[in-house]
Amino acid sequence: MDTLLDVQEIHTFIGQYHILEGVSLGVPQGSITALLGRNGAGKTTTLKSILGLTAPRQGKVVFDGRDLSGMRSFDIAALGIGYVPEHRAIFRDLSVEENLKIAEREKGDYTRKSDMIFDLFPDLKRLITLSGANLSGGQQQMLAIARALVADNKLLLIDEPSEGLAPVLIEQMMKVISRLSVESTVVLVEQNFLVASQLAEYFVIIEEGKSVKSGMMKDLVNDHETIHRYLGAA
Repeated sequence: MDTLLDVQEIHTFIGQYHILEGVSLGVPQGSITALLGRNGAGKTTTLKSILGLTAPRQGKVVFDGRDLSGMRSFDIAALGIGYVPEHRAIFRDLSVEENLKIAEREKGDYTRKSDMIFDLFPDLKRLITLSGANLSGGQQQMLAIARALVADNKLLLIDEPSEGLAPVLIEQMMKVISRLSVESTVVLVEQNFLVASQLAEYFVIIEEGKSVKSGMMKDLVNDHETIHRYLGAA
């Protein structure tokens, strides 16, 4: 299987703090890869480093055969990378429709993608004129993911999609992400190991800013020693 994203030994600083101290991962095209690890391990910083929001000082990020070193984050995104940040980060004063339209990369993206988006998220069609501030947490998460689908993206970076959601909404979110992986490659940060293990084909564990283990998720599920050591789960 072709590798769409190749992250090679990246080191990232935030201010004076050395957050990532050697993270590597290869993401096969058409797959879901989960980044796992305890809180503060460096998972979110890894996503931001891929997108150039916190550019690595060392190492290399290669997307679809192209070295992203030195590129600005909006130019990286324009290559076909969608980002769903932690805590949703929607525009609360804008309506659902305005949130979606503002994500257009080319004029007409929203019109072209609206049927697909509302098929995935029928609630958003019903709430189309409502402001982001008036949406529930689950609806805001749906909008955050939908916004990343407006433009044509080969890769979706999704940070903690199940955080703070009720179980019934988590189940709905999992179905949507599974469907997305048919057309896009997904890198998923997910603290809930049960959710990650049911969604992802591949995993990378990050511990104290370093990638320490990677492989097939089906093998990790039965590796209780590794799960306990790095994720704190039984």
